[in-house]
Amino acid sequence: MMTNFVLVAIAIATLLFLAYRGYSIAAATYSMATLSVISAAVTGFGLLTWLFAGIFFVCLLFTLPSLRLRFISKPTLITMRRMMPPLSNTEKEAIDAGNVWWDGELFSGKPEWRRLLSGSKPVLSDREQAFLDGPVNELCRMVDKWQINHELNRLPESIINFVREHGFLGMIIPKRYGGLEFSPVAQSEILLRLSNTGSGVSYLVGVPNSLGPGELLIKYGTEAQKDYYLPRLASGEEIPCFALTGPTAGSDATSIPDTGTVCMGEWQGEEVIGMRLDFSKRYITLSPIATLVGLAFRLKDPDSLIGDVKDYGITCALIPHDTQGVEIGRRHLPIGDAFLNGPIQGKDVFVPLSYIIGGPEMAGKGWRMLVNCLSVGRAVTLPTTAVAVSKRSLLGTSAYASLRRQFGIPIAQFEGIQKPLARIAGLSYIIDAARLQTIQAIVEGNKPSVASAILKYHTTEMARQCVIDAMDIHAGKAVVKGPKNYIADMYESMPVAITVEGANILTRNLMIFGQGAIRSHPYVMQEMTLAHAEDSQETIARFDTTLTAHIGHSIGNFARTLIMGLGLSREVVPNGNLHLLPYYRHFNRLSSLFATITDVALLNLNAKLKFKEMLSARLGDLLSMLFLGSMVIKQHEESQHPEEEWPVVQWALDYLLHQYQVAFDQLMENWPNRLVPGVLKRLAFPIGRRYSAPKDSLEKSVVELITVDSATRIKMTSGLFLEVAANNPLAEVNQVFLESLNLQPILKRLNHALRTGELEKTEDMELADAALQAAMITEHEAEQLRRFDRHLMAIIHVDDFDESELIRTPYHKYGQDDQQQITG
Repeated sequence: MMTNFVLVAIAIATLLFLAYRGYSIAAATYSMATLSVISAAVTGFGLLTWLFAGIFFVCLLFTLPSLRLRFISKPTLITMRRMMPPLSNTEKEAIDAGNVWWDGELFSGKPEWRRLLSGSKPVLSDREQAFLDGPVNELCRMVDKWQINHELNRLPESIINFVREHGFLGMIIPKRYGGLEFSPVAQSEILLRLSNTGSGVSYLVGVPNSLGPGELLIKYGTEAQKDYYLPRLASGEEIPCFALTGPTAGSDATSIPDTGTVCMGEWQGEEVIGMRLDFSKRYITLSPIATLVGLAFRLKDPDSLIGDVKDYGITCALIPHDTQGVEIGRRHLPIGDAFLNGPIQGKDVFVPLSYIIGGPEMAGKGWRMLVNCLSVGRAVTLPTTAVAVSKRSLLGTSAYASLRRQFGIPIAQFEGIQKPLARIAGLSYIIDAARLQTIQAIVEGNKPSVASAILKYHTTEMARQCVIDAMDIHAGKAVVKGPKNYIADMYESMPVAITVEGANILTRNLMIFGQGAIRSHPYVMQEMTLAHAEDSQETIARFDTTLTAHIGHSIGNFARTLIMGLGLSREVVPNGNLHLLPYYRHFNRLSSLFATITDVALLNLNAKLKFKEMLSARLGDLLSMLFLGSMVIKQHEESQHPEEEWPVVQWALDYLLHQYQVAFDQLMENWPNRLVPGVLKRLAFPIGRRYSAPKDSLEKSVVELITVDSATRIKMTSGLFLEVAANNPLAEVNQVFLESLNLQPILKRLNHALRTGELEKTEDMELADAALQAAMITEHEAEQLRRFDRHLMAIIHVDDFDESELIRTPYHKYGQDDQQQITG
């Protein structure tokens, strides 16, 4: 019995070692042949010997190409063809958008960290920094957000003109066309600085530099279109918008009912072939002031005037706003900050074919154009919005919680406040790391479509949590609107970021894993392509090679996950940083686990997985936690591991690992086949669950770090506009916070004197006067205390108004009864 046990242990250890180290199946075949001979010699031809022999023949089946083709590859190919419908053109174009970046490493189960860490650090050029310090700061000084949101409900012409005249609308346009040609890093930093001005100005600048006519022209326009429109867009002579979404086509943009029919018509006095457009669009940012409309519609050619195709599909064109039949100018009233958004309609609008972006040759290629642009733009604009919200929440809340006192102490010292305050800091670090590192990948030539979907969902959801926590901590200060309130507008506006450019529900449930599993997996896309390729010997041979590699990949990840889960692996990691060393190993192990779960899901659920949105969402969460954790590690590596910031980094990594574990548990609890979770749970955590949420003691350390003027707090809130002025209440609360820190020695001394009875103060006497009278401070120090008290009270107080200031509609628009009701 002992001999059998030893032989079985040797067999298992051998197979695991070979799989873990990535040896070929031939090595396993030789090993099992050897063990079969040894078992026969030692124990005879018993059950164990036949078991070893059976494993040997299975390995032999994979080793010999002729057997493998006949009994494994061909049947698998036939099964895939039957079970897996071919991708539609729409799905294929969406999956083909962008390229595989770090997401591919995570799907491999064996991420090559040096590849990630070899990327450059995000930096600004001198020209970009000068623009930030010059026109951007000047624009921030000009904007009165309260006036825009609550009095004008629109952007003043002076602001719009300043943006146009200083080239803000041409940040992505090449210099040869008069544009600024700024890097994605600079675009993000500019939008971050402009967050002080509210969504109205941010969207005015951000939208033309994201998905829209400018980017589409740069990538797909004809030379004539580029030469004419790009200089006009760069100078602000044209204000663009892009009309995609309609009443019945939101997230499913491919179902747009808007049509363009190829026909003959009169254009500038001549009979030409053109398009007659009918469209109805909603939610179009900048449309009320746009002079140039990028339009998406379905192009049809029923009379075959330009070719044999009857329905070309989605097409993009540029339509001047004053084209006959176009109705534009009305506004929607979005939630939160006032920004320009409205409908566009067109009835019987005739334009020439030359209005198609890229010319008639690009008819029907609009969806491919859009998803390729979106894969990049979505990684810049919305994550920047999220980091602006999180940084502003962190700066304002850490300052206010330190200034606001209850029961004689700052509320930042209450544990009930410390947990959400630490969460704001930790989530803010994650958001900023993901933003900067992904944008830098774009600078280096990547088009990370899967990463952009991860950022779109998780950064906006984390930002929403940050501003919710900020609201809770500020309490009454945040729920009363007015010029002093720096929280409420962000809180109200956050659903816009959650909704636009692919609603978050859609992004999480369908896009992150659904597209990632096909696009980023090392073998799935190749297998799907070969499964629907022409049936030939070459196809079968290529499929056999791919399938064999995929099987080896799956077995290797299974072994890696088990060995690392048992703590038997000591893999080499990129550097010797003691803090990060265990986290590299955690993320390596969980990457192997994710790759294993992915293969099991594709094998067990196959085509059904497409419709299992809740499972797909949780699989996406596993990938997202790995990706975000990787970005945090890279951010900390680039900062040269400052010891001071480690509590925030540790909080972020512990949080992401715990969220991975939570998503894994929920995935297992809801898996349709109950046998699969039983195996995967033992594989994932063979010695029990090991990841817990950030500890209370860690959260206290984070709060201590961000409630002083530390280098970490300064770094984590960098990029915001912090010039102290009446139109910048966030800077004012931070200034008073810094003032309080300078006075801490005096305040501590006086508070101690009050507690010991050394200093007595009557109710009608200020502390400064009592201390001065007792000769405990100088006149200069007393004036410092009085000034600080005035500043503090200005921060603590909230705004109030005369009722007439709150009524926007003039009385004459109401009847007499209504006027009496208004005035009481």
